[in-house]
Amino acid sequence: MADEKEFWIFGYGSLIWKPPPHFDRRIPGYITGYVRRFWQASQDHRGTPEAPGRVVTLIERSFWKDLTDHHATAPDKVWGVAYRIEATKVDEVRSYLDLREINGYTIHHTAFHPADPTFKDIRTLVYIGTPDNPQFMGPQEPQGLAEHIFRSRGPSGENTEYLFMMERGLEELCPESGDEHVRDLAARVRAIEYSARGHPPGLQAIDLTVETPSLAQVTSVRSAESTDEQEEVEKE
Repeated sequence: MADEKEFWIFGYGSLIWKPPPHFDRRIPGYITGYVRRFWQASQDHRGTPEAPGRVVTLIERSFWKDLTDHHATAPDKVWGVAYRIEATKVDEVRSYLDLREINGYTIHHTAFHPADPTFKDIRTLVYIGTPDNPQFMGPQEPQGLAEHIFRSRGPSGENTEYLFMMERGLEELCPESGDEHVRDLAARVRAIEYSARGHPPGLQAIDLTVETPSLAQVTSVRSAESTDEQEEVEKE
């Protein structure tokens, strides 16, 4: 295990492409024992209190197995990114993140396994919207969920942007880091967009790739110099 005096945070959602402030290392990798799902309502970023959007959270695999999930399988690994925060900025960033995580997320810790096997495992902090939080929506029918994401928007932008950025970010981490739950929802939303433009409905096998910046383009931007400069950090 890496030096436990260091402060690391694991991002499995928007933190993959929107880094926290004051990080000095970024390592792709995964955690185990959880399942990633778009089952958390978002009233403050990708939706509003009147019309919440949907963002991801993590569900303990042992709990998820007893649920009726229309996406009946899930990979053993939840891929994402671990960020090390500069030692002199830990308190500032921790307070900032805690403030941003008020919409149903709580602090947990888990072992992070770097994609590069020559690196040691890292104990990371992670924000999770557990099933007992009021924003947890539980299992949702995929087509209905895709339609909800398609029509949702909030202060941080379109819910579809969040979905498409996550899909691309995961696909670019490593050859095995894609998530079928995310990939299927993205395909459904693209088909809805296609139909909304006046084309026949259905999951046509056509190129509807959204023009989003690559993960390399996004994460090549320097870490924000202050928490004031950091425009937002969504929950995950």
